[in-house]
Amino acid sequence: MLADPAPLTLADQWRQRDLAVLWHPCTQMREHPDTLPLLPIARGEGPWLIDHDGHRYLDAVSSWWTNLFGHAQPRIAAAIARQATQLEQVMLAGFSHAPAVELAERLLAIAPRQTGRDPLAKVFYADNGSAGVEVALKMAFHYFRNRGENHRTRFVALENGYHGETLGALSVGDIPLYRRVYAPLLTEALFAPSPDAYLAEPGQSAAQRAHQAADALATLFDQHPGEICAVILEPRLQCAGGMRMYDPVYLQRARALCDANGAFLIADEIATGFGRTGTMFACEQAGVMPDLLCLSKGLTGGFLPLSAVLATQALYDAFLDDSRERAFLHSHSYTGNPLACAAALATLDIFAGEDVIARNRSTAEVMRTLAAPFADHAHVADVRQAGMVVAFELTRNGDKRTPFPAEARIGLHAYKAALKRGVVLRPLGNVLYWMPPYCVEDEQLDLLALTTLAAIDEAVACA
Repeated sequence: MLADPAPLTLADQWRQRDLAVLWHPCTQMREHPDTLPLLPIARGEGPWLIDHDGHRYLDAVSSWWTNLFGHAQPRIAAAIARQATQLEQVMLAGFSHAPAVELAERLLAIAPRQTGRDPLAKVFYADNGSAGVEVALKMAFHYFRNRGENHRTRFVALENGYHGETLGALSVGDIPLYRRVYAPLLTEALFAPSPDAYLAEPGQSAAQRAHQAADALATLFDQHPGEICAVILEPRLQCAGGMRMYDPVYLQRARALCDANGAFLIADEIATGFGRTGTMFACEQAGVMPDLLCLSKGLTGGFLPLSAVLATQALYDAFLDDSRERAFLHSHSYTGNPLACAAALATLDIFAGEDVIARNRSTAEVMRTLAAPFADHAHVADVRQAGMVVAFELTRNGDKRTPFPAEARIGLHAYKAALKRGVVLRPLGNVLYWMPPYCVEDEQLDLLALTTLAAIDEAVACA
C-alpha cells in the first residue's frame, strides 16, 4: 500500500498558486519550478527575506539593487503610512503637493555639482528607472528640436551598457540578451567602446584603459559632427553588464567632449546613486555634473517605484513657449505620487540624520578584506569593488580568455548552491556580486563570504 504523499508546506502552496497565475520578469518561465527555484517570500526583516516556511535568506543583492536600509525599515514605513492618511494620489499636471515639492528641493540640494557650471535646477518625476531614462532621452532630443537643430538626433551609449527595458532605454543598451529580439523596433544608437578596466590590455592601468576609450569617444564625435544630442552612461559602474567598473577619469573626458561638441551628458545613476559606490552619487568621484541625472531604485529606500530626472535650467528654458508642441508633454498617471515621495523624503532623512556614507565606507573595507582571498581562487579571473559593490568574474582556470560557456550555466548553479545555504546571490551570467543593504552586519558578511566560496566551488564542479 502506497504511503500518502507528504502534505504541502505553506511555501509549496504559494508556489503552486503563483505558477498558476503569474508571469515573472526576467525569467524563462519553463525553468519554474524545477530548474530555477521559486521563493515565495512572506516578509522582510533588515537584510533578510523570510519565506512562508520560516526559512531566512540574506538579501545580498538588495532586491535588484533597490533596498538601502533593510526590509520593512520602520522610519520609511511610518512615513508612507502617515502620508496615506493625508493624500495618496493626485495628478501632477495642473496640481501640486508638498511631498513632490519638498523632495525636488532636497534632491537638487544634494545633486552633484561642478565648478564653473550652473547647478541642476529642475526635477521631472516618472515611475521607474526605465521611464526615467525615456524622459531624459526625450528631453535631450526635444531640446535641440526646439532650438531648430533638427540634425541632432543621435545618442551615444557605451558598449556593454544597460539602461532599462522600454524601447528608448533598450535602444541605448548593448546587452544582446535583452535587445536582440526587439532590434527591429529600436532606434539606432552609436556605441562607444566601454572604459571597463577588465578589458585593459596586459600592463595597461584602469586609467589608461579609460583614456583609450575616451579617445575612441572623441573619434565618434569627429565622425558624426553636429549629429549627437547626448551621451548616456552609467557612471563608474556598468551594473547589468556584469558589474564592470572603470576609472573616473573617463567621466571627466566624456564631460569635456560633450561640452566641446555641444552635446548633453546624461548620467544614469539609477543603480549607482545614493551611496552605492562610496559617494552619494558616482559622478562626484570625477568631480563632474551631468546635464541630466536619472535617479530611481534606492531613491525610496526600496519601498515604492519612483524615478526622478534632474535637469539644468538652460535645458528647461528651451521648452518655455506659447506652443504646446514645444512643451514637454511626457506624462505618467502616477507621476510624483505622494506616497512614493514620502518614502523618498524619509530615505533622505536617514542620510541627513546618520553618517551613512562613512558607515558604508567602513562596511566596504570589511567587504574588501573578505573578498581579497577570492583573487587566488583557481576559477576567479577578477575581483573588483566600487564602494558597497563587489564582483567576482568566474572563468575557467581564472583565465580571462577562456570564460565558461553559457550552456554550462555556472551562474545558475552558484545561485542554487547559495540558496541552499540561505543567501540570495543572483548572478549576472558568470559574475557573482555582493550588493547588500547598508544595514548588513559583519557576521552576515562572514556568512556571505563563506557561502560565495562554497557556491563557486559547487558551480565549477558542475562545469
